[in-house]
Amino acid sequence: MTEKKVNFYSVIIGTELLNGRRNDAHFSFLNNELLKRGWEHKASFVIEDDTTLMHNIFNLIKADKNSVMFCFGGIGSTPDDYTRVAASKAFTNSSMEFHKDAKELILNQFKEESYPHRINMAYLPINAKLLKNVVNNVAGFYLEDRYFFTPGFPSMSQAMVIEALDKYYLKSKSKFRLTLTASCGENDLIDVMLKISKNIDLSSLPKIINKKRKVVVSLASYDEIELNLNFELFIKHLDNNKIEYLLEDISK
Repeated sequence: MTEKKVNFYSVIIGTELLNGRRNDAHFSFLNNELLKRGWEHKASFVIEDDTTLMHNIFNLIKADKNSVMFCFGGIGSTPDDYTRVAASKAFTNSSMEFHKDAKELILNQFKEESYPHRINMAYLPINAKLLKNVVNNVAGFYLEDRYFFTPGFPSMSQAMVIEALDKYYLKSKSKFRLTLTASCGENDLIDVMLKISKNIDLSSLPKIINKKRKVVVSLASYDEIELNLNFELFIKHLDNNKIEYLLEDISK
């Protein structure tokens, strides 16, 4: 179990997703696996097969010292598979090598058909580690134990996601949450919102119920004491202003 702060990103590469020729299955699968372990997405990008855009997105994610990335697509052997090279430019200063074990897996799987093209799938950023491909043994790869690169086929990538999470990011610390529904608008609570600690996750959702304004306020934190202190600011404000509210039953 890791105790550090972790920001999860997904990068889903495929022009065919953006032009509607195929539907994405990667985000929902990864998001569900993260939530099951107590993690959450920081951001998700669906981008076309564009090397400059890929490089910029990778650099954006790398700039976050707490980032963990799952990238889907573009690690095959066809001319439009750019991910391996783009990853090397962003993460290994363009240094690449034929990975011995990845090369052996391809040769064992495809024999003489490994050449001239399939073997290139073993040409990876330097110091890459491998993710097992349960379908055809052509490995995915990862760098620094936090940047994971998988195929665009869910049948291959999903097992790699689970392998990576189970090995390095099995479960987050427990996050505590408190929620209330107040009989007012968001504007009535902004002064309190401005006082909330930056360490607290704050969300507010306005609603109209029976033609009356409501707002659902939810606070979350890994620090239960700090969470309670910040939540009490809302309670005091609502009580002082005689605004009705309901607390969510956290036992449910």
